[in-house]
Amino acid sequence: MTLPAEDLSAETQPKVSLAQSSPTVGTFRERGGALEWSGRQETVRVEPWGPDAVRVRARLGGPVLPDLPGALLDTPPPSESVVKLADGVGRLTAGALTVEVSAEGLIRFLSTDSGAEILAEERAHFWWPGSRLYTAVGNGHHRLEQRFAAYDDERLYGLGQHQHGKFDQKGLVLDLVQRNAEVNIPVLTSSRGYTLLWNNPAVGRVELAHNGTRWVADSARQLDYWITAGDPADGQRRYSAVTGRTPMLPEWAAGFWQCKLRYRTQDELMGVAREYKRRGLPLTAIVCDFFHWTHLGDWKFDLAEWPDPAGMVRELAEMGVKLVVSVWPSVSPLSENHPVMEQRGYLIGTQYGPMAHADWPDKGVASTVQVAFYDATNPEAREFLWSRIRDNYLAPYGITAFWLDACEPELKPGFSENLRYWAGPGLEVGNLYPLENARTFAEGLAAEGEEVITLNRSAWAGSQRYGAALWSGDIGTDFPTLRRQIAAGLNTALSGIPWWNTDIGGFHGGDPDDPAYREVMVRWFQFGALSPLMRLHGFRDPGMPLGPDMTGGPNEVWSYGAEAGTIMAEYVRLRERLRPYVLKVMREAHEEGLPPMRPLFLEFPQDQASWGVDDTYLFGRDLLVAPVLTAGATVRTAYLPAGARWTDAWTGVSYEGGTTVTVEAPLERIPLFLRDGARLPIVK
Repeated sequence: MTLPAEDLSAETQPKVSLAQSSPTVGTFRERGGALEWSGRQETVRVEPWGPDAVRVRARLGGPVLPDLPGALLDTPPPSESVVKLADGVGRLTAGALTVEVSAEGLIRFLSTDSGAEILAEERAHFWWPGSRLYTAVGNGHHRLEQRFAAYDDERLYGLGQHQHGKFDQKGLVLDLVQRNAEVNIPVLTSSRGYTLLWNNPAVGRVELAHNGTRWVADSARQLDYWITAGDPADGQRRYSAVTGRTPMLPEWAAGFWQCKLRYRTQDELMGVAREYKRRGLPLTAIVCDFFHWTHLGDWKFDLAEWPDPAGMVRELAEMGVKLVVSVWPSVSPLSENHPVMEQRGYLIGTQYGPMAHADWPDKGVASTVQVAFYDATNPEAREFLWSRIRDNYLAPYGITAFWLDACEPELKPGFSENLRYWAGPGLEVGNLYPLENARTFAEGLAAEGEEVITLNRSAWAGSQRYGAALWSGDIGTDFPTLRRQIAAGLNTALSGIPWWNTDIGGFHGGDPDDPAYREVMVRWFQFGALSPLMRLHGFRDPGMPLGPDMTGGPNEVWSYGAEAGTIMAEYVRLRERLRPYVLKVMREAHEEGLPPMRPLFLEFPQDQASWGVDDTYLFGRDLLVAPVLTAGATVRTAYLPAGARWTDAWTGVSYEGGTTVTVEAPLERIPLFLRDGARLPIVK
């Protein structure tokens, strides 16, 4: 229905600032429980989208478009809301969140209980532009800007996984684009009591400046974001409810994964698995990396190097080990699938130039070839790829676990503006790709009645609903890099991705015979044992040039000498003892949307000191982890949050929360603290 603002006379219209270039008094309408404002060809729609949450869409030149690509599920959880108009202001109240829209179309978000402002739009300038800017780029698309006010006391977290090492991201400018080790998931958690999703897969950036926050989409058709009020844990529950909760983690995936770049043959891989069994070391997964295929894009074993996949899978299963197989989205022109995929339009296209998107080595040629990528946004392309995976891995061998590498996708060069996807132009939808790639496997596995999990190098908002585990990409192998992974993991957790891990020891190099690197490996291995997923991987020295024959140095638990190997073996056994607890925590992710790796403030939001802690974390509710992050350290100082009593898991000494403690941390020990008398099998 149309609310009374339609009938305001000139004498009763709200006053606007004459300093504006085009002062506007818009009109309000209530439509299907939503509040709409229209003025100067712009439509703004605010509607309830789950408890304590709303979705805001704005478009220039017509009504909002309902079916653009995004992260939100099609149907929001049920909720109640009230729309009112008074004094020329439209208000929509959705539980704990109240939205005010002024006569001029400016939006404020308030706490319903206190009336306090938690976030508000802000004009860029009193004259021009306003809080929302549309700059035409042609064909109904605009460069979009959404501005909000900045607050001096605000801390901001989330936004996916980045290698800048910052936990609180206030003051940063981040590109909204997918790159190796830089994963764009545009959801923010604020210390002011809100969680906000930029529901737009367009390439762009977010500026978290001290003089304002600005979200930018380089080319899109409308603004779209979602916001909820509440503490960070409530925000995670609400966000995961509207973007989809993760499946339950398969039991085997909670154990120890062995991997390296790369096992070149079936004999190599099986020799490693058998050695783990001979040594009595728990192992639940082993990874068959790239170049195991005939050609890139054939998606099948090269039987010259992997002569009996069925026997391999069978023997591994008898040892309680799952085989995980690498699947790349790229398609070589030498692949048997390339001609049919090109003819059917299953490959990502370009606006200008040829189909090729990257140069890559392949078998049977002396130089690189120009490879394309399948278009994961195309449902028919997803079905085709899954048919190859099903027929070449699942049906003949029972392989159901896949490593989705290079799924940003890894273009060379990464010019999104030249790409043409089934779902739209590259600038408008490019960040969707890793989400849709994970969807290929999730829907395929589910149709076969199989458990769903994939290991991914990239993700976007909502990837968790497709069982996508994320790892932190191809990173360095030193203590500063290890230190940066704590912030990366915590911000990933606050971005809705509960299944996260690193290449234990880092990726780029590392000499197993170097005592300094052995120390890095031990400390990283300890951190890995207390991460959501525990996976050893890397391209160890001495490496080989990129190509089908390449491999790296040894990367097994026993590869690092007797002292380091003994310590690492003990942490594999610790992980195995903790597996029931890990699975309990994973069930909370599945049922409530709470991440396993938690910043201290997720459990203790009233403790202001906990908001600044970026070097420790909670693993589930009951275990506080304080990794050792510097070379040569044998003690560790850690903050224990107020509101609980903490017991050193190794010594049994207890401490009141709200204090900073220093504990012994010899090479064989990562400091761990148990909450309020919790009992976990840390010490065997």
